[in-house]
Amino acid sequence: MDHIHRLRCFGTIPKIPFLLLLSLLLFSFVNASFDLATIPFNDGYSPLFGASNVVRSEDGYGVQLRLDRYTGSGFISSSMYQYGFFSARIKLPSNYSAGICVAFYTSNGDVFEKSHDELDFEFLGNVAGKPWRFQTNLCGNGSTNRGREERYRLWFDPTKEFHRYSILWTAKNVIFYIDEVPIREVLQSEEMGGDYPSKPMSLYATIWDASNWATSGGKYKVNYKYAPFVTEFKDLVLKGCSADPIQEVTGTKSCSDQHADLEAQDYAGVTPMRRLTMRRFRQRYMYYSYCYDTLRYPVPQPECVIVPSEKQRFKEIGRLKFGGSHHRQSRRRGRTTTPVDHTDQGDM
Repeated sequence: MDHIHRLRCFGTIPKIPFLLLLSLLLFSFVNASFDLATIPFNDGYSPLFGASNVVRSEDGYGVQLRLDRYTGSGFISSSMYQYGFFSARIKLPSNYSAGICVAFYTSNGDVFEKSHDELDFEFLGNVAGKPWRFQTNLCGNGSTNRGREERYRLWFDPTKEFHRYSILWTAKNVIFYIDEVPIREVLQSEEMGGDYPSKPMSLYATIWDASNWATSGGKYKVNYKYAPFVTEFKDLVLKGCSADPIQEVTGTKSCSDQHADLEAQDYAGVTPMRRLTMRRFRQRYMYYSYCYDTLRYPVPQPECVIVPSEKQRFKEIGRLKFGGSHHRQSRRRGRTTTPVDHTDQGDM
């Protein structure tokens, strides 16, 4: 890939009420810069669907995805990767955006339809004046019947400025980052078996109409009088080993050096300070975790690390309602996931 330039990105502390300042100051201490190589859009990606709504920036390093009453849009990485770091700075649609799903995720569902792997950021729209909610999820080998959703609020307004969202995936762990704050880590373990993502995946980004589930369990629908809905991506990062999914998909010798380099990066591990910040984020902004959903999983999934303070907070999780199925509405136009009814989640 040509024209690679270096980007040193720093987290920022947004303007916030005084009562939140103390908790958010902790985020600033963990925001040591990640040294990231960004690439032009055309060097690593191509439109996935709704090509007329995929609008490249003038400098070639960014792209807008638009949703109008006719179609959503999306892009996909030109290669598939066996492990990697996938990242972009994203600004979400402003004003009323209920019913919209903006997804930034890795998947191989187009190749392994019944045994696919997936790692997700999904932003679930908002009613004007309410905070955006989002979820992370992962599955391996088609294990969608064992949904591993977590849902959160953000500590900033994602429509006002760009923030970096990143997915690290190695043979050892998965980490979801916002800016340089880790919000979730999943460690590979023998107990997870094939549920841990292991086959080469592409990077996807999409915006689409998810009125039937995205905002308050489908209570609020997309209102097209506010269209087009625009989400912006820039400073795109693809770091990984390109891999052919039809060949041997694990332990390829040609990728060993790149895997070692990936695992040596600063963002490949959660330092004690980052772990403290991650715990603080989860205590304050996570409002659903499958690990504490005793109605759905009387015995926690094997990768779950039960934190006593989190368990105490989610002691009544069984009152949430679940339904639907986790499957693709269309491999090119949208995706569905197991809905979680969160019409009354209390204060942040």
